[in-house]
Amino acid sequence: MTTPQVALRPILVEDLGVLLRFRLEAGLIGPNWYGHRDSGELRRRLDTDGWLGAEDSRMTVTADGAAVGFVAWAAVSQGNGTYWSIGISLVPEARGRGVGLLAQRLLCDYLFDHSPVVRIEAVTQPENEAEQRILERIGFVLEGTLRSAEFRQGRWRDVHVYGLLRSEYRPAGRAGRDGGRPPVTGSAR
Repeated sequence: MTTPQVALRPILVEDLGVLLRFRLEAGLIGPNWYGHRDSGELRRRLDTDGWLGAEDSRMTVTADGAAVGFVAWAAVSQGNGTYWSIGISLVPEARGRGVGLLAQRLLCDYLFDHSPVVRIEAVTQPENEAEQRILERIGFVLEGTLRSAEFRQGRWRDVHVYGLLRSEYRPAGRAGRDGGRPPVTGSAR
């Protein structure tokens, strides 16, 4: 199995079909499907701000040039502090190949390079062990469990909260001592 070349880029019109799959196919993202919603909102949002807003954003994840999913981030506030909460959705054929690890690492590089936040958070279900392993490989630390915080599939469920501080993060794209900018593409090797 070869490791695909992974990149993040702004969402394009041709990516809307992949994004729409996550709205229409209930099992595509496992337990994270929350029911049918306004599918026209996807195009309206693209036309409004290209999915790159001040409070929340998304970018396309590509593997070997093909759109295979999306990363997202949203502002979260505690008191007068703000940080990012991130997430990822990949089509099944992109999973288990290192795409999720590299895409989330590239997203952390991007957010720490282009915003002054000192914290990034990721929330996942306790049963999503693959995502927990990925977050820990990136450097996220399990900070706790929010009990009955998410309603899905007919009942309230717990979620795990992971945190990553700027001071603890080791960017994927940094090589040697030059402190140069991270790549926008990479390999999960």
